[in-house]
Amino acid sequence: MSTLKSRNVLLDGRRTSLRLERAVWDALDEICQREGMNLNQVCTHVERQRAERSLAAGIRVFVLHYFREAATEAGHAAAGHGANAGVR
Repeated sequence: MSTLKSRNVLLDGRRTSLRLERAVWDALDEICQREGMNLNQVCTHVERQRAERSLAAGIRVFVLHYFREAATEAGHAAAGHGANAGVR
């Protein structure tokens, strides 16, 4: 049984299929909700910016960078937790 899940997305109006791990799809859905964008918009953004060979790899790297940025001290402080937020 594959750990990958396929979904269709539109990139600048062009339909394409992506196979990603369920955790990556979940992370993308969370990013869409946080950023007020839909899946097609986020994937199109990645398509336009990516340096990786495949779109799937580009999306994985995008998700990693997105959450790594949120994991910085500034990101934690903005979220109300981390070393800079103090003890609650």
